[in-house]
Amino acid sequence: MDTMKQALGLTGNDRMEVMIDIKDRFLGGTLDLETARTLLKEKIGTCTPDEFAYGEQQLKGSYTDEEITHRMDDLLELFDGILIRANNEYPEHHPLTVYLNEINAMEQQLTEMETLLQAPHFILNPWLGVYDALTTWRIHLARKQNQLYPVLERYGFDRPTKIMWTFDDAVRDAISESKQLLESGQESEFLAKQADVIDIIRDLNNKEKEVLIPTAWKLLQDSDFITMSQGDHEIGFAFIAPPPFYKGRPDAEPKNLGEVSANAGHVTPQHNHADVGNHENTPLGITGNSTALLQELAQLVGKYGINGSPEQTHDLAVGALTIEQIKLIFKFLPVDITFVDENDLVRFYNDTKHRIFPRSSNIIGRVVQNCHPKKSLPLVQEIIDSFKAGRQDYAEMWINKPDLFIHIEYIAVRNEEGQFKGILEMVQDCTHIRSLSGSRKELIWEGSNSAYHAVDHIDYKHVRKEDAPSSTAEQGTVQDSTPQSTIYENDLGLTGDTKLFPLFDTIPGLKDHMIHIHPNYKMLNSPLAKLMKHKATLSMVAERGEMSLEALIQAILAFKHKN
Repeated sequence: MDTMKQALGLTGNDRMEVMIDIKDRFLGGTLDLETARTLLKEKIGTCTPDEFAYGEQQLKGSYTDEEITHRMDDLLELFDGILIRANNEYPEHHPLTVYLNEINAMEQQLTEMETLLQAPHFILNPWLGVYDALTTWRIHLARKQNQLYPVLERYGFDRPTKIMWTFDDAVRDAISESKQLLESGQESEFLAKQADVIDIIRDLNNKEKEVLIPTAWKLLQDSDFITMSQGDHEIGFAFIAPPPFYKGRPDAEPKNLGEVSANAGHVTPQHNHADVGNHENTPLGITGNSTALLQELAQLVGKYGINGSPEQTHDLAVGALTIEQIKLIFKFLPVDITFVDENDLVRFYNDTKHRIFPRSSNIIGRVVQNCHPKKSLPLVQEIIDSFKAGRQDYAEMWINKPDLFIHIEYIAVRNEEGQFKGILEMVQDCTHIRSLSGSRKELIWEGSNSAYHAVDHIDYKHVRKEDAPSSTAEQGTVQDSTPQSTIYENDLGLTGDTKLFPLFDTIPGLKDHMIHIHPNYKMLNSPLAKLMKHKATLSMVAERGEMSLEALIQAILAFKHKN
């Protein structure tokens, strides 16, 4: 908690103790609303968003998360006229700017919903269009849960993962339930639900704008946001075109904190405060910077006299592999793996291009319980406790939808002495496997129909952007795919408004080829791509690939003519 208090500049602030005492007595029922509000106005006057957030966090020892969740609207009503609006100006392309842009885009959707509700007659197609768009809002929520919340936790602010995640789930469920009613033709039930859907979305957006985003701005380092931007692009964006990566502010100064550890709220004194926020000084496993991690590993193996050369193989009980070979195996393994150690900390996941559920490097070093919504925690904890106690060694679950079957396995990891060392989670898209029948004993190359997409003919040097050289000509972009001297006729009439996914039917193999145009397009072979199926235009795709629209069009035409 000292981390959060220090970062927000609230040390020695007696006003905070007075505010927390009044909130505590209000929630406990010894002060009514008007009396408590009068006392707040007399004792503290006004309250900034970060002060409100700190006070909310401090109530954790007195009240359960469920109690605070149910009383959050009461607390906001208590601070009506006291909580002042932040007038922060966020840099262009900053992750917080992107959140606000998405919220503004969502508000346009909500306004359209209100207009449709006032129409004299129900018309199906406009509502289907609205809900096709609203479905992508889960991407906004996933970025918060996998990107913003983990970083806030490291500064001692873990309330969002336990309370705001509950609000996130309520919004996601409301959208999903409404869409089901709409698609099943339950018109009256659907319309009766829409006012509540609008209210719950708008309420959550206001909480983000009024408290979460201003607190994150004041609490986090600029270097945190730079790293966050990288993971944001991996997960994707809702309603808006992918923005350029956030590069940081030239005038940004690191906050004078201690070094933030993997466990939320713990700070290690740091002698050189000028280096705070430098990923190379963070504990092993906390940084999202793969280069810094490799440097730390090299320092460790050097310290203990281990040959760390790229050619050095390492004994793996059955066989020996180099570090590069190990990395490549995990990268191309057609299953998602996450490893949680015996202390419940997330230590590893394989960053494959076919990843099914969103992941970002911010979860590394994070307590696994904080990586799940609250309603899932009893199940998560039951698996952990059963594995640790030795009662169980394996659990499985699956998600079965008409066009998707996801299989999830949890395996207890134990050493030769039987001591518990962690949990391995494996997730696999088994949709193709379940569709197989009969037998096949001959080799048939199926290209885009194969079970593991885009393995055939991959330029391995360009699979991951961070593995590629920095020069534009070597980044696996259109410069590689299309010689500058060749200009292909645009016989398909492609424009910025052309939708990408219908082209996959028009041009066989194009979907698998997109990763050769730019590594950022690896997400197209992920189940998450279904969320963008009806929305992604070539203009949006070009921005995602950090290339011009004309270059993207030429790359697509080049592939068409060559095949």
